[in-house]
Amino acid sequence: MDWQLHACKGEGYTWAMYDIYSVDHSLYCAKLRLVLRTKGLNWRDLAPPEDYLSLVPTGNLPALADKELILTDSEAIAEYLDEKHPDPAMLPKGLIPRAKCRELSRFHDTRLEPALRLLFRNVSPATRVASEVQAAHAEITKRLTALSTLLDQSPLPRDRLWLSDCGLIVTLEWLELMETHTVLPLLHWSDTVRTYRAQMSALPQVVQELAFYRPHMREWMEGKLG
Repeated sequence: MDWQLHACKGEGYTWAMYDIYSVDHSLYCAKLRLVLRTKGLNWRDLAPPEDYLSLVPTGNLPALADKELILTDSEAIAEYLDEKHPDPAMLPKGLIPRAKCRELSRFHDTRLEPALRLLFRNVSPATRVASEVQAAHAEITKRLTALSTLLDQSPLPRDRLWLSDCGLIVTLEWLELMETHTVLPLLHWSDTVRTYRAQMSALPQVVQELAFYRPHMREWMEGKLG
């Protein structure tokens, strides 16, 4: 991918254009695209150039270019876009709901996704370490139990997408894919998490993003499985 244009059209959409440095299979790039789709923004996905570190010293993906501004970290970019394009809002009104939304989003980035990440180096059968997979399964199980409780306690309605949902949706897709390809032993999916996924999967921007992203997930997985 050198670059790919994504143009959102329709009532309520804005023609602001952003450049997003990304790679097709990146979880956090998909998380950011869910924000862009929800906001009705237009963007180009750009492959990181050879001199990417001169643009983004940390090397993080995704990165957003907005004229002279270069911004990294999917969460920081999401909050920047939510402040710059406040309609539709992706943080709820009220001190406590906003805090709970941020809590859930941080839980994804610092707890659930890192547990999933333990599996990525163990996808290939040739380099898979059974003890590492077992440890990852235990950690993921722990985090899914916590997620179920957090969702039960959340005051956020589920008829729209919040910032806290964007990473969760993608990570849960990866967990299911890991199960499907028997990289990961079967997990216990609580009724709360199953219902949450079903509600999120019905939202139009989620349908659109997963239709784009799932083929890249499968391509990456199949390349590792050989």
